[in-house]
Amino acid sequence: MLGAPMAAEWAIENLVWEQARLGATSDTGAKRVVTRFAPSPTGFLHIGGARTALFNLLFARHHGGKFLLRIEDTDRARSTEPAIAAILDGMRWLNLDWDGDEVYQFARAERHAEVARAMLASGHAYKCFATAEELEAMRAEQKANKQPLRYDGRWRDRDPAEGGNAPYVIRLKAPREGAVTIEDHVQGPVTVNNSELDDLVLLRSDGTPTYMLAVVVDDHDMGVTHVIRGDDHLNNAFRQLPIYRAMAWEEPEYAHIPLIFNPDGTKMSKRKNAVAVDEYRDQLGILPEALGNYLLRLGWGHGDDEIISREQAIQWFELSGVGKSPSRFDLKKLENLNGHYIRAADDDRLADLVAARIGFELSESQRDLLRRSMAALKPRAANLLELADGAAFLFRTRPLELDDGAQALLEGDARALLAQLHAALDGVESWDTEALEAAVRTVAEDAGVKLGAAAQPLRAALTGRRTSPGIFDVLALLGREESLARIADQMTVPA
Repeated sequence: MLGAPMAAEWAIENLVWEQARLGATSDTGAKRVVTRFAPSPTGFLHIGGARTALFNLLFARHHGGKFLLRIEDTDRARSTEPAIAAILDGMRWLNLDWDGDEVYQFARAERHAEVARAMLASGHAYKCFATAEELEAMRAEQKANKQPLRYDGRWRDRDPAEGGNAPYVIRLKAPREGAVTIEDHVQGPVTVNNSELDDLVLLRSDGTPTYMLAVVVDDHDMGVTHVIRGDDHLNNAFRQLPIYRAMAWEEPEYAHIPLIFNPDGTKMSKRKNAVAVDEYRDQLGILPEALGNYLLRLGWGHGDDEIISREQAIQWFELSGVGKSPSRFDLKKLENLNGHYIRAADDDRLADLVAARIGFELSESQRDLLRRSMAALKPRAANLLELADGAAFLFRTRPLELDDGAQALLEGDARALLAQLHAALDGVESWDTEALEAAVRTVAEDAGVKLGAAAQPLRAALTGRRTSPGIFDVLALLGREESLARIADQMTVPA
């Protein structure tokens, strides 16, 4: 239980929140939209969570409202500071900017308990003294009789005085008659009979609030008008609504979005694919704007548009565009989209991102070389890993170690042809792609071979590999001295 100073502090804060909630109107007098993303910091930022956050952000921005972030850290055993840092880092990387400071749920435990006690006082909740052994026996009997496993309400109408000083929990006195219908913005009208719900625990015997209570209290106090979350939480909405009604609070509107599946229709898991946002950034080399665009199109659409900027997404996003069926994650489609954004990206920015993947600290001249190489490298790259791999030849030391493919390109008469190319290139006055191509083309014609046959041994000598950017771009980037030296190294068969 919090002390008097802390309780007073909470009273002031709750008053501020309540005033903000009641005054949350737009300039036109209409109620202002407030959404929230509420991850549990027990691990990484999941790709599905990132999409949920994106949809909440876009809906709020589209309606000129607010997008809030709440860290649901009530599971003290599993919530960690590194996980919180990973979530915040992932959201910032994806440009999912929330309004104001993030709210930490655990710090509001006294407020949650206050609401549970208020419901107890009003008769909308009751004390339950059932022991763990009694509840286990109850569930075993229900299982044997093939009944639904739910609390049977054994303390619902009993005099709490019967419990004496024994430990107790506070349970919601849920309605038992009738049914509740939610007009979900994605799922449509969904109805559940109240007889299917049980009296959930609001406050544990140690005085700590449960997740179900904390979510409702926080959403109310934060002024959340629209709860947009995964459809695995749809059942929770029916369990949480009685809390709103017991407290005479305004109910939010709901939108439960389908989950993201693998291409084969199975649930995404670490065993089959990357599920953490930072894996797409660090291990797969995906740009944030590409991942954001791809997540937007997973379950939401705007005609045939595929490439959608954040500004367009804010302008177009409505919940009516969200489909009911689960989306299937396709890494190939993401990489194709990422290739588009790489080609459109600023070369300085790409060079900075690739420099971190080169494996050593670049000098200023090397960084400038890397920046100049982007124009030649990025048309072929689907991710930052391919960009870094394609740029590696720029920083290799002589003599180059050739891979098997490059070795094959230097068999037969290739080294003699290299010597002719070296002589022709040594005579080029202006070291630019046009002059370099003209020189190589002349050698190829004199030797009676196609231009590609002359370019292949050059590629092997200059890069040590069978594939590379355009060979004339390679020559221009390496410069006269380095290019001629690398060619000379390969003109004779090594001993």
